[in-house]
Amino acid sequence: MPPDTASSTPADFFSARNLVKRYGDTEVVRDLSFSIAPGECLGVIGPNGAGKTTTIRMCLGLTAPDSGSIHAMGLEMPRDALAIKAQLGVVTQLDTLDPDFSCAENLLVYGRYFGMKDRDIRARIPELLEFASLTSKASAKPGELSGGMKRRLSLARALVNDPRLLLLDEPTTGLDPQARHLMWERLQLLLQQGKSILLTTHFMDEAERLCTRLLVLDHGKKIAEGTPRELIAAHLEPDVVEVYGNGALGLVDSPLRAYAARVEVSGETVFFYTQNARDLLDALGIHPNLRTLHRPANLEDLFLKLTGRQIREDA
Repeated sequence: MPPDTASSTPADFFSARNLVKRYGDTEVVRDLSFSIAPGECLGVIGPNGAGKTTTIRMCLGLTAPDSGSIHAMGLEMPRDALAIKAQLGVVTQLDTLDPDFSCAENLLVYGRYFGMKDRDIRARIPELLEFASLTSKASAKPGELSGGMKRRLSLARALVNDPRLLLLDEPTTGLDPQARHLMWERLQLLLQQGKSILLTTHFMDEAERLCTRLLVLDHGKKIAEGTPRELIAAHLEPDVVEVYGNGALGLVDSPLRAYAARVEVSGETVFFYTQNARDLLDALGIHPNLRTLHRPANLEDLFLKLTGRQIREDA
């Protein structure tokens, strides 16, 4: 089991302690602490403006915290920034591939940034392209690739220096379901190889599939931490009944409310959160025109309960 973050020390594989970052009068990261164990995927979830990308940037040494400390692999940021970065792999939200170079050339040039010799990089390129399912695209330029192929190439590029820790900032944003599943498969393989991953994502199914533990951030502050199952059990009722259709909103203040511990509305759908859905479903039988969906509580329910259903503008 991963170490308890409250009792972990700078000797951890990776640890951040009491990070604070301000821009003007706005505190975008507020007293944030967490750690990552070898072979662990730590997910960071939260709404836009929660401080996820700023946290990643501080971990990379691209943004200096106003206070707090970051230790990685026995080293300290920013004092040992270059030595730490040599053991990191990064996939950013935006495509940073060089459009003028082929897939193989993108890997070669990126490896040079780490001071690797060309012969050593060239020896790794076939393996990296195979890992990314891009062997047949070695000579293709990024403009000839699909969105999923570009993301896999970015991941392969992040592995060129054989990093111990990967920092992935929303790596599957914009991908279709097939491409996302292929990306998940590759990330699972890396975890099985003992790599550690710090992952930010807006996809709750992605977080549940990949992450050993989760941090939930809102307004720059950690509001919950634990395994996906622990968080769901601690914060939610086990059963959810979604009701939608003409007249569904009229149920919000109806006697059916007594069957649920909590009732929420999103658009035209009413969500009943309950300890036992059977009685509620039986009672809904008098409304045959309404449609219902009975399911277990999930991470999306957790996210919405802790951070709210109101849409926020990008920060």
